[in-house]
Amino acid sequence: MLEFSKRTNTLEQKEYQYSLQDVPEPNLYRLLYSYNEVPKIPFNHRHVPMYPADELYITDTTFRDGQQAREPYTVEQIVQLYKFLHELSGPKGIIRQCEFFLYSEKDRAALEQCRALNYEFPEITSWIRARKEDFRLVREMGITETGILASCSDYHIFKKLNMTRAQALDQFLGVIKDALAEGVRPRVHMEDITRADFYGFVVPFALDLYRLSQESGIPIKIRACDTLGYGVSYPGAALPRSVPGIAYGLNHYARFDPQLLEWHGHNDFHKAVVNAGTAWLYGIGGVNCTLLGIGERTGNAPLEAMVFEYAALRGTTDGMNTQVITDIAEYYQRELNYDIPPMQPLVGRDFATTRAGIHADGLLKDEEIYNIFDTKALLNRPARVMLSQTSGAAGLLHWIRSHFMLPADVTIEKRDPRLEPILEWINSEFNGGRQTAIGDYEMELVIQELVPDLYRELRPEQPR
Repeated sequence: MLEFSKRTNTLEQKEYQYSLQDVPEPNLYRLLYSYNEVPKIPFNHRHVPMYPADELYITDTTFRDGQQAREPYTVEQIVQLYKFLHELSGPKGIIRQCEFFLYSEKDRAALEQCRALNYEFPEITSWIRARKEDFRLVREMGITETGILASCSDYHIFKKLNMTRAQALDQFLGVIKDALAEGVRPRVHMEDITRADFYGFVVPFALDLYRLSQESGIPIKIRACDTLGYGVSYPGAALPRSVPGIAYGLNHYARFDPQLLEWHGHNDFHKAVVNAGTAWLYGIGGVNCTLLGIGERTGNAPLEAMVFEYAALRGTTDGMNTQVITDIAEYYQRELNYDIPPMQPLVGRDFATTRAGIHADGLLKDEEIYNIFDTKALLNRPARVMLSQTSGAAGLLHWIRSHFMLPADVTIEKRDPRLEPILEWINSEFNGGRQTAIGDYEMELVIQELVPDLYRELRPEQPR
């Protein structure tokens, strides 16, 4: 069958009808996943077109997947983080949804308190296993959209569920039909999609979902879950590991609109962010993330990273308040006692901090030389210099200017003789075996002691 696509303005073949292949033995892709070796990346040199959606969006799973990697959040913490997500999302609701567990009284209480805030975005959704007793929780809570776990690789179907493909599909569809009967929008989480038989199970399953959606008039979403982080973005990579191939297949062969597709990736091979961005480019409208990337094992795509990826791809933040990202990071450190790695991009204490003297000299001449963007404007995080054995006079002067917030018309030069005793003290510290950087408060006390006249100039409000 030929069908004219309004999106591409071309005639497209729609004659491919993939049926479930109910194999007697599991297909474990042993050539790729031999388990005692590094997983292999196959290529078939088939290139699919980039197909970005009209609208890109972000969804959050901090209170679901994120809670599987740390101690559970309290109700108060969930409510505060949800408020942050709302403020970060902006008036257009780029962070479109946020999913919650329903299994404990605490999770249900948090959901109710967040719902009482009456925010349009992020919309509150839930997550359940494909069990009828789980769906009763959705009905009791009055949730309008729920995620439904639907494991789709033979690793899960044969080894975890102890079912055949046909039995698994029948169980998944049964719960999905229950949701449709109640008017609840199903979001089907195709777990372990990067080890699944794409044309023997994933696409036939997706076509069944498409038909159910057409018959019921209720949109059904698919979340493609790269559960072990096996997805790759390389052009010409073969399924089941190809992110472009998965996106293209769900869109072209299973007929799913990009707005009804999400990508959920893990970071086992440091690919969570690039795979999420690739999913956007190749026809998956939503990427599912967690705050700071906290999630099962190596974590998920960090939500803050995808906020900036969105702005880079679209050329605009579309109203997202990016400074809230710093508020979130500070909240995790202050209230949750979470130790953010200091060099973690965008949120780490030192991500906009340089230790190298030559870099500090560049920052003094023009901050743009060594800073990724105006971190003060976008994240309320000015570029900083951390003093170490390599900072030199340029590093010390930049630290003085930023720490004491000196106006531009205050002239202190690198050759100012008052800097010499401070530099001598710094060098003596590290020559004596010091291994740690010098803290701001410590440095201020040293200046006050060694060069009191300079300190009075920098802190004129201090009593003499």
